[in-house]
Amino acid sequence: MDARYVFAVRFRLDPTVGGVSVEPNEFETRLSRDADLPGEEGWLFFRDNLWRGEINDERHFRRLTEEALDATVLSVEYRAFETDEEYLDALKDEIGADLATFNDDSVSAVLNKYLGSSIEVQE
Repeated sequence: MDARYVFAVRFRLDPTVGGVSVEPNEFETRLSRDADLPGEEGWLFFRDNLWRGEINDERHFRRLTEEALDATVLSVEYRAFETDEEYLDALKDEIGADLATFNDDSVSAVLNKYLGSSIEVQE
């Protein structure tokens, strides 16, 4: 099983050593975060951080990304949830086992509520 959350990150390098500079000092890159296995600690990342295919607390998520990258993060945008069919099936099963946690009636409604249309199934 394989899945990851993908983000576009714009960051700036601010060298701290005297006489060192970089040009350009701003960059955009793709950041991936592995998705935890359904049912394991951290698997609710999508519920806790996304809403309708967008980051739900941009400032908080930018701070987390700054800590991970050790750089000044200017912006973070959610792009996609890349998964294989096996992971997606396991995710659906785990969501379906406890729809009350998500306050919804169906697995597809839960996925849409948090991930929007950003699910990309890899072969």
